[in-house]
Amino acid sequence: MARLLIVHHSPTPGVERLSDAVVAGARDDAIEGVEVTVRTALEAASAEGAEDVLAADGYVLVTPANFGYMSGALKHFFDTVFLHVGGALADDGSGGDSGTTGPKRPFGLLVHGRYDTNGAVRSVLAITGALPWRQAAPTLEVLGDVTDADTEAAYELGATISALAAESA
Repeated sequence: MARLLIVHHSPTPGVERLSDAVVAGARDDAIEGVEVTVRTALEAASAEGAEDVLAADGYVLVTPANFGYMSGALKHFFDTVFLHVGGALADDGSGGDSGTTGPKRPFGLLVHGRYDTNGAVRSVLAITGALPWRQAAPTLEVLGDVTDADTEAAYELGATISALAAESA
């Protein structure tokens, strides 16, 4: 059975609504053969979290944009598991080539910001670029109040990455 790992930091009602929509989409009845594991970013920042990452066939990350960056909780998740899950650093300390020769696992990213999401998106993509992952859907960037259209897009993101994880397993 394929496994999808959803890692989120949902400190506000808006981000929680988006996270819930991602989970609902990932668990859509039309998608068969996928076990969906949901962890808060702080729960996933552990040895068990690294095991969840290694066992997964796909990932969805959900974070607010905080002061031009991803949430501290999601950053802590990456800091904790990065080297344990195939992350690679270049000699200058920047993200390096993960060295994976096989297919990279699909991931999706959702970022909610009040006014701007650019720095948060850039920071997450810099880290994921050094993991054996591939961005399999455009980043979903939500600004301001969360609308029904935003939750529908979050549902589609969860369903898309779930279906791709099922295919790649």
